[in-house]
Amino acid sequence: MVLMDSPHPRPDRKAAGPELESGSHVAVIGGGPAGSFFSYFLLDGAQRIDIDVHVDLFEPRDFVLPAPLGCNMCGGIMSESLVQMLAVEGINLPSTVVQRGIDSYVLHTDIGSARIDTPLHEKRIAAVHRGSGPRDIKKIKWTSLDGYLQGLAVEKGARLVRERVDGFSWQDGRPQIKTRGGSPVAYDFVAVAVGVNSGVLKLFQGLVPGYQPPRATKTFICEFQLGSETIERYLGSSMHVFLLNMPRLEFAAIIPKGDYVTVCLLGDEIDPPLVKSFLESPHVKQCFPPDLPLDSPPCHCSPHISVRGAVQPFADRLVFIGDCGVTRLYKDGIGAAYRTAKAAATTAIFHGISAGDFRRHYRPVCRRIGADNAIGRTIFAYTRQLRKLRHDVRAMLRMVSREQLENGGRPGMSVVLWDLFTGSAPYREILGRMLRPGFLARFLSSLILANLPFKRNGG
Repeated sequence: MVLMDSPHPRPDRKAAGPELESGSHVAVIGGGPAGSFFSYFLLDGAQRIDIDVHVDLFEPRDFVLPAPLGCNMCGGIMSESLVQMLAVEGINLPSTVVQRGIDSYVLHTDIGSARIDTPLHEKRIAAVHRGSGPRDIKKIKWTSLDGYLQGLAVEKGARLVRERVDGFSWQDGRPQIKTRGGSPVAYDFVAVAVGVNSGVLKLFQGLVPGYQPPRATKTFICEFQLGSETIERYLGSSMHVFLLNMPRLEFAAIIPKGDYVTVCLLGDEIDPPLVKSFLESPHVKQCFPPDLPLDSPPCHCSPHISVRGAVQPFADRLVFIGDCGVTRLYKDGIGAAYRTAKAAATTAIFHGISAGDFRRHYRPVCRRIGADNAIGRTIFAYTRQLRKLRHDVRAMLRMVSREQLENGGRPGMSVVLWDLFTGSAPYREILGRMLRPGFLARFLSSLILANLPFKRNGG
């Protein structure tokens, strides 16, 4: 959904709290999607109520450069619904940013696979590069998503500061930040939009009442250059998702992007032995040319991702957004960056910048995402048990296969799996579909029929 703007300038301002006004200086630490979205919406709101706010956007990385210097360590998947929401905001992603529209995915399990086309023809997903490409790239053919969004923020009026923030303190109730080799500078308001892999979060320990950083776990991402023809031959235009019975692996995905494919492993502390087991699986090898060495990807990283949101991600004159605040479990981090950034910017412009203002107007957005993630953890706990039971996996595959053959039928399991692995819908909607009597009845029927004994070749 698109977050609603305040219909009138500062409709419920309380005189006692601090607020932004003409001449206010705002620092945004982190120039990824969350920081760029926040800068964009803050400046847009300021223009609408006719105040002149100065925004410094701190980001040492240059997203024009390939990995590792310009990389933000992300699989780079966006749901079509998010692309449409951004278009409503006036943010239209050009074809140079969206690498290819993915209209299907192939689900691989230990006992078989099934192709799932876009349910109801309305939930395509987009593949993007967060930077300008992998480490070994020879020719850049696309535009970095992070660089594009950052450019929009600068066009709105933000000043891009390519320096690393290495100090934070308070001066007379105002936050002040220091960059490497510089002196502390006081601001009226600071938005922190760094990822959980950044050392910047350590600067706030003990200085922000009530704030506790998000809980994180290690993942694995790598990229291979195959060329568009080879990708079409082995993967087509589909994302390939793996629901394999491997300890600590929730799921994995292979995502086609132009001349490259991105491999993502998500779960609990993904380590080298688990990565090796996954890449050596026959289910994975069939997606690549037989002569490609999978054990030495030229571009790879093991970033941490947030799996549980921060505690109290705000204070007077300070807010944490995106990954360092709260994000969606395992997917749609860009969508969560958009939602939290806009909610925080709307609060700061139309309501105020005190802790009370953020408690009333920003925290509800964070809590909705956190509550939805709790439902997501329940769903993934169920899938962990399901993939251990071959009968249940067989029933799931049978249900999907029948739905894909029934043109105009009820794509219950197909929609559930699509939304689960692409982030196209909240987890609460996914659980709601799973608990519908019709869905449960069809799954039970598939469970019985898929596991009935039968004779082969008359034997």
